[in-house]
Amino acid sequence: MSEDTPTAMPHLSVVMTTDQGETTDTTGENGVTSSSSRDGAALYFVSFVVAVGIVGTAANGLVLYALVVSEQHKKHELIVHQNVLDLLSCAVLVVTYGLKLCDVHLSGSLGYYWLCMFLFSESLLVSLISAS
Repeated sequence: MSEDTPTAMPHLSVVMTTDQGETTDTTGENGVTSSSSRDGAALYFVSFVVAVGIVGTAANGLVLYALVVSEQHKKHELIVHQNVLDLLSCAVLVVTYGLKLCDVHLSGSLGYYWLCMFLFSESLLVSLISAS
């Protein structure tokens, strides 16, 4: 084979971007084409965070329920308060990242003040985690 053919250039790479944000990578070695999307990785990350938040909310709720049923909540106030803060922070985590997953349009005072300032900026979540 000569040096001019695409198979002789193993490091040749062409990247194309579509209107939907997907990138297509074509290598010159064997003509294999693979598609990947940054939005896909972000979607999986946000979904994973929501799943972790749901599990955390359920676990903290179960611990609080067990403390109240066994009437140990009066003896162990520090543990109860810690679990309440953890429960609230997990619930806010689910709401915050759930809204990011739904791609909510921010408009008006509701969108700016409540959604943007408290939830999308994660200030409420950070303050609950710091309190915990």
